Amino acid sequence: MQKMDIEKEPRDQSEPKDPLKIGYIIHFLLGAGNLLPWNTYITAIDYFGYLYPTKHIEKVFSVAYMSSSVLFLVIVMTWGGWSKKLSYRVRMNLGFCMFVLSLMAAPTIDWAWSINASKGRPTGAYAVTVASVVVCGLADGLIGGSLIGSAGKLPKQYMQAVFAGTASSGVLVSILRIITKASLPQNSQGLRASAHFYFLVSISVLLCCTVCCNVLHKLPQMEHQQNVLLVNTLHSRPNFWTVARKIHWPAFGIMTIYVVTLSIFPGFIAENLSSELLKDWYPVLLITVYNVSDFLGKSLTAIYLIESIKKATWGCILRLLFYPLFAACLNGPKWLKTEAPVVVLTFLLGATNGYLTSVIMILAPKSVPASVAELSAIVMTVFLGFGLVGGSVLGWFWIIRTT
Repeated sequence: MQKMDIEKEPRDQSEPKDPLKIGYIIHFLLGAGNLLPWNTYITAIDYFGYLYPTKHIEKVFSVAYMSSSVLFLVIVMTWGGWSKKLSYRVRMNLGFCMFVLSLMAAPTIDWAWSINASKGRPTGAYAVTVASVVVCGLADGLIGGSLIGSAGKLPKQYMQAVFAGTASSGVLVSILRIITKASLPQNSQGLRASAHFYFLVSISVLLCCTVCCNVLHKLPQMEHQQNVLLVNTLHSRPNFWTVARKIHWPAFGIMTIYVVTLSIFPGFIAENLSSELLKDWYPVLLITVYNVSDFLGKSLTAIYLIESIKKATWGCILRLLFYPLFAACLNGPKWLKTEAPVVVLTFLLGATNGYLTSVIMILAPKSVPASVAELSAIVMTVFLGFGLVGGSVLGWFWIIRTT
């Protein structure tokens, strides 16, 4: 494995001061908004399990969301100059509007059905719900490619803010889901009411993110960074695969991270594991444990960052050990099937996912010239998407092994 040197970022003395860290906070919030819809869907597993009890909700949602997201990114990369044809603000506003509309679909369908309950559930309700997840995935590709590409050109703290934000969205929706689920009666009416409130709060957060993306470009430090990049950027830019060859090890690492993670979380954790003690709280609590540990891992890079892509990539490969460990929780000794080992493994899965993702995504754009930093960040996002799709598809093998 070749050694990759990371460019050090000299401090620009002319850069406007930002004592309140507004730029960092907005990138954090936009990162949270980017993954909030996905976390909203997967954390409401109990709600969708009630609506569609015969469907493999988590696995279907994973494949639908991840496939549409990476497909959009690939199409965009083949359409040259997309960032010039659509401004950053336009892309972000369009993406967040798509997020809001897709999150409105599930509660609206359920509300319409409750009014006409005597007629039964609307024909095609499940198909429309899955279609809304696909729309979410398309919006994720649009926003994720734009946000990460933009952060790749900026000092590394902004990329760290984006990924800490993505992890915080998981924590937010998990806590919100626990509160709404616990505060209402544990019956079908209470479940549906709590889920509807939960979706409305998520939509409100996305509307706040829409405001933030329109404020960001007006910040003095963001204008300064853009002016610096215009001066330093070369007129000729390599194509996608030229840059991909330069960062092939971190690209392989990020893909491996998400192949492992998405083949286990959320599908295996939410559908294949059960607890007589915790019942339908078990998947909700496991997803919460994962989201909290993922947030801690991504936040840790603000304190300590491995400066070696080689070491980080080997760490990604070592995560393959999670396969035999989780398989043992499903088919191994009785003591491994209890809640405690599963919680510990879920925590480690999230913590390693968060830390290694943040490390790889911060270092990769800094290992290439500034003129291709944005493109390298988008390359990493595409390979992250490949990992998401591969992991989502592999998640179905747990069903094959247990049938």
